[in-house]
Amino acid sequence: MNNRRNFLKNLALAGAGAVAAPAIAGCNNKATAESAAYVGDNNLLIKNEGLKITGTFLDEISHDIPHQNWGEAEWDKDFQHMKNIGIDTVIMIRSGYRKQITYPSEYLIGKGCYKPSKDLLDMYLRLADKYGMKFYFGLYDSGKYWDTGDMTWEVEHNKYVIDEVWKNYGEKYPNAFGGWYISGEISRATKGAIDAFHAMGKQCKDVSGGLPTFISPWIDGKKAVAAASGNLSKAEGVSVEQHEKEWNEIFDGIHDVVDACAFQDGHIDYDELDAFFTVNKKMADRYGMKCWTNAESFDRDMPIKFFPIKFDKLRLKLEAAKRAGYDKAITFEFSHFMSPQSAYLQAGHLYDRYKDYFEIG
Repeated sequence: MNNRRNFLKNLALAGAGAVAAPAIAGCNNKATAESAAYVGDNNLLIKNEGLKITGTFLDEISHDIPHQNWGEAEWDKDFQHMKNIGIDTVIMIRSGYRKQITYPSEYLIGKGCYKPSKDLLDMYLRLADKYGMKFYFGLYDSGKYWDTGDMTWEVEHNKYVIDEVWKNYGEKYPNAFGGWYISGEISRATKGAIDAFHAMGKQCKDVSGGLPTFISPWIDGKKAVAAASGNLSKAEGVSVEQHEKEWNEIFDGIHDVVDACAFQDGHIDYDELDAFFTVNKKMADRYGMKCWTNAESFDRDMPIKFFPIKFDKLRLKLEAAKRAGYDKAITFEFSHFMSPQSAYLQAGHLYDRYKDYFEIG
């Protein structure tokens, strides 16, 4: 037994000597330390190469993602988290969708919409004012465009909504009410879109003394499939050339009343980002518009819709936006997909990875 113990002891000592041998043999101690550090460091990330997210949508209706049922205390905490990473702009993505609305609109309730239990519009404006952010009001979406392809209804309803909101909220919160979001989402040269966007954009500007407006369309790429579809992609997406042709025409018709365009970035593949982003920036510059990116913080590549995106995918998109010289990055959307208090556990981890990347304390 003793012989066996001595054998194992000597074997262990021999192994330790073998490991230590390079240093004993006169290898540079500094080089050895650097080598050891290299072996232990698997972080390949080059930090601060992307465009920081400085704006987020507020998805108060949550018609295709779960509602988090927050009260004012939770929203106040979320605004603190937003402020911590440099968000200075919040955008209510829509003031209502079909019969669900966010504020007690006399006009919309008169049209059959349900009276909300809390005036979310007033709350968001108060919180934006409290944390020094600009709030953009998202127009009403009747859903009829999605049913019929006709944007006439959106123009008609928002004639009343725009006036009502500015009278009751815009003048009440002059510091926080920073602009308007024309919430109709299109991807191509949709029939009537130019006239509809122009009419709504002009009214927003006229009533508010010229406050900025923006739109956030989607690129008709390979991943532009219906949210209710079981598919993750389609056979073909729009070419860069066709995308430029169609949006050049749209920008030409709306640039005098729409100040910025934030294309959604999730419908194209990651190796297509630079080509489309370059064209988007070129068109925006041509018409004197700001070029923003809607950096989606949810993942379109997964069969379950929708979960927080993998950090590296978000990073690739933000880095492409910075290379293209974009003016601002906003996201859809912080509270569900990036917030430490989101119902999704992964969202808080994405928040941490984002802070690490941009070296935010």
